[in-house]
Amino acid sequence: MKDKEIQKLIEQEKKRQKSVINLIASENYVSQDVLEALGSELTNKYAEGYAGHRYYGGNEVSDKIESLCKTRALKLFKLSPKKWAVNVQALSGSPANLAVYLGLVPLGGIIMGMSLTDGGHLTHGYKVSATGKFWKAVQYGVDPKTERIDYRAVKKLAKKEKPNIIIAGFTAYPRNIDFKKFREIADACGAYLMVDMSHTAGLVAGGACSSPFSYADVVTTTTHKTLRGPRSALIFSRMDKRELNKKIDKAIFPGLQGGPHLNQIASAAVALAEAARPDFKIYAKQIIKNTKTLADELKKLGWRIVSGGTDTHLALVDTWMNGKGISGKEASDRLEKAGIIVNKNTIPRETRSPMDPSGIRIGTAAETTRGKKEKDMKLIARKIDVILKR
Repeated sequence: MKDKEIQKLIEQEKKRQKSVINLIASENYVSQDVLEALGSELTNKYAEGYAGHRYYGGNEVSDKIESLCKTRALKLFKLSPKKWAVNVQALSGSPANLAVYLGLVPLGGIIMGMSLTDGGHLTHGYKVSATGKFWKAVQYGVDPKTERIDYRAVKKLAKKEKPNIIIAGFTAYPRNIDFKKFREIADACGAYLMVDMSHTAGLVAGGACSSPFSYADVVTTTTHKTLRGPRSALIFSRMDKRELNKKIDKAIFPGLQGGPHLNQIASAAVALAEAARPDFKIYAKQIIKNTKTLADELKKLGWRIVSGGTDTHLALVDTWMNGKGISGKEASDRLEKAGIIVNKNTIPRETRSPMDPSGIRIGTAAETTRGKKEKDMKLIARKIDVILKR
């Protein structure tokens, strides 16, 4: 690279990534093939529109790449192209979710998702997000005792508020989701059911986590977490008389975006093919084994694990413990100085600021990619314990 300043910074980041224990639940390490596609000459091409309907010339290869990515996405999740459509142009998870609302919910309509402090995402209707400004947001939480979803309470709220769309899927909820119950709730109030499986997509693809496709109308996901791909997103929608796919396609383009990032789409296609391999199933199951081991070991060492444990790739640790411990920010800072990267995170019934909350979120997808197993997780838990109890 001729730009030595940028090259130096890239090398510094490579060194940093190799030198730390990465427990960020939203991160992973991609393959060399994924990187090569992302950094290819495809970045030079402008391909505004969709395959077969572009506004620029020279898109024969572009059409093939986008179509291949769609085919691989449907195949990976065992979906019939006669029953499901997929949009692969969304630049990331937040614009993907925004596009679904723009396509399916009238401005000022009601979207219903989990509250941020209980594990929801900014784009599920939080007040500082565009999704909380353009639509009325109704938010459900978890049971204060079990710290798990109370589906009866969610149903009662949905029937009262009558949302246009209900979002199931979270950014910091460590338990499996009962998609069947969410379907029943959506039907009871006449709402669309959208599942945001950004965090668990790789687990679903690997058969380690339940699939939402039998129950959802729309499924969104990023590709850079457990799917181990680039920063990108997919939007799946049912093919029926409601023409959800056409509405969502129009919301992406021309509603939100111009030309798609072909290098990103090709890179996602590579990751989707990698996730279809037999060894990925082993990887997905190992993620859950590792997370359970890490959470259980921390619990044995005296740390309170939100909801008592985990079923997925992430767990929430209450480091504050009603003032007897340390804040999430201090915990994150201490761990980073020792080479362990986590993120501070709110927990249910949060009493502190989101910038200095009561807990941390830990995930094992990245370290599982590096080959770590249960014995390694026990050692990491003990190291965390020592650092935080100094």
